[in-house]
Amino acid sequence: MFDTMTMTKVLGGVCGAWLVFLLGGWAADEIYTANEGGHGDHAQAYLIDTGASDEPVEEGPSFEEVFASADAAAGEKVFRKCSSCHKLEEGVNGTGPTLYGVVGRPVDSIEGFAYSGALEEVVDVWTPENLSHFIENPRGFAPGTAMGFAGLPKIQDRADLIAYLSTIGQ
Repeated sequence: MFDTMTMTKVLGGVCGAWLVFLLGGWAADEIYTANEGGHGDHAQAYLIDTGASDEPVEEGPSFEEVFASADAAAGEKVFRKCSSCHKLEEGVNGTGPTLYGVVGRPVDSIEGFAYSGALEEVVDVWTPENLSHFIENPRGFAPGTAMGFAGLPKIQDRADLIAYLSTIGQ
């Protein structure tokens, strides 16, 4: 039933179908992505105006305003997210450096802790504003940092946490 000629036809059919599939994918890619990646020198055919602008929109109060009315007791609760890696006791490091007296302290200044060096390229001192930016998005603020925390997106949580940290070691 299956002889050499039948197997050759089946193999030829499979290879032919595969070739048609690859060529069809290449042709579709050329047709639908002609403007992307430097292919073509003409503008997009049409634009849809969504009313959005490229300029960042100021949302809500500034960090300084929120920090002025921050609640250190609420910040103590927010610190629980940090406590698995950071300690509050002076000279006691965890996975991260001690946060004892961190507000106002120079960056990368704890003796005996192996810093990545990424923070020194961005800031010199841990001001409340610098801490807020770092805690919001650590890897976005200091690319190359070893801190694996995703960040605190809520400005009130960051302000409360920094208010709490400012009471430790001052």
